[in-house]
Amino acid sequence: MLLPCLAQAVEHVYPQPEEFIDELFKVKPNVKLLLLTKDMQSEVSRILGHAPRQLRQRYWSEGARTLWILEEIGKDDPITAGFVVKDRRIEQAKVLIYREHRGMEVRFPAFLKQFTGVSLSSGNNLDRQIDGISGATLSVHAMERMARAALYFDKLSRTK
Repeated sequence: MLLPCLAQAVEHVYPQPEEFIDELFKVKPNVKLLLLTKDMQSEVSRILGHAPRQLRQRYWSEGARTLWILEEIGKDDPITAGFVVKDRRIEQAKVLIYREHRGMEVRFPAFLKQFTGVSLSSGNNLDRQIDGISGATLSVHAMERMARAALYFDKLSRTK
């Protein structure tokens, strides 16, 4: 008797989000909230290609650095990533939880280092091209959308 194989996403956790926060800050700052107005929601919808899942975005801040932990669907399942922004540029990008069957290469330093130094250009687009990975196109696009959102949220947090 053969049992049918059911494809289930395997969750790969690299550093736990809490561990990532602890790595970045000497003293863990309090969580802050960015409340998204209708105009902000509209722009986030344009960046992500869908409405934001939450109207309050959590973040951590210390001096000129902010940390944004975001989730975005790759192909079928969410990817959780952390983006550290300093002086309106990405200082570090890290995949924290990867749930897809393919495209796991987006967690490798060779891919992630492309985000270092990236900022927003006009239209809230990234100011440089991120090279794709064969077989991981949707995961790459998810990472790009999250990077844009993190930079946009950072910009908003600085103007409130």
